[in-house]
Amino acid sequence: MNITRRTMLSSAAAGLASAALSPRMAWAATEIALGDMRITTLSDGYLTQPADFMFAPMPQDELAAFLAARGMDRDAPLLPECNLTLLRHDDRVILFDAGSGPGFMESVGDLQDALAAAGIAPSDVTHVVFTHGHADHLWGVLDDFDDLVFPNARHMMGSVEYDFWADPATVDTIGEDRVPMAVGALRRLETLGDRMEVFGDGEEILPGIAARASRGHTPGHMSFELRAGSDSVMVVGDALLNDHVAFAHPDWHFGADGDRALAAATRASLLDQMAQDQMMMIGFHLPNGGVGRVERQGARFVFVPA
Repeated sequence: MNITRRTMLSSAAAGLASAALSPRMAWAATEIALGDMRITTLSDGYLTQPADFMFAPMPQDELAAFLAARGMDRDAPLLPECNLTLLRHDDRVILFDAGSGPGFMESVGDLQDALAAAGIAPSDVTHVVFTHGHADHLWGVLDDFDDLVFPNARHMMGSVEYDFWADPATVDTIGEDRVPMAVGALRRLETLGDRMEVFGDGEEILPGIAARASRGHTPGHMSFELRAGSDSVMVVGDALLNDHVAFAHPDWHFGADGDRALAAATRASLLDQMAQDQMMMIGFHLPNGGVGRVERQGARFVFVPA
């Protein structure tokens, strides 16, 4: 498995003014050659979240000491990156998640610019595979005019996740602060209609791509194992939400998770597997393009960027 890092520059620096790239789009992208698969991480920007959105349920004294040791301010806003995974394999161009699209948050929505910088038009994408239905992963399927961004693609989501967001009753049970998320997801799934396909845990959804249930963040969250021979890469979506607390204290509960106890069990299981197998991973909200490995340090784990 070969790993290379390259820098995507803003339009002025790269001479790509015709692509109308966002001025903030300057990031180190990581490429992985996995057999005859070519994997590239693409930036959709970054989220802006209040600290309590993530940290509120955690043991506060231990959290404060842990963050202070890392030089982090407990109450500073969180700015997690949004890294999408692009896989080119034979005649397939596969995008894992669709980004936020327009109208969700000012600091996201760069995916189409990132695709252009990588030489990919939205019409080239053959498959969009979703880890889950949150706005920063699903809403990018529609543009400003509510037209499909990836008109030639098959869209694929785990059946449990699809059933949750496609149910009109979800808006009444999800919690008041997440009602817009449910409304937005339902509208997009209705627009996709029969372009959406569902699959189950453990299925090989495309050659070399197996679905792995990693539930808790949402009811049907999926990760994906990309395999070529003895080498593999795990696309973990939001099963691991950051590179610090999620690795050092996977048992702590995260405010961003729907089922916090289940999400904690999922984190522990994924980290144990990836550390044991020395498996490369890609995390949607992890730094430096999201690519790295998991190492065990005593009872804890650490994220080692590629």
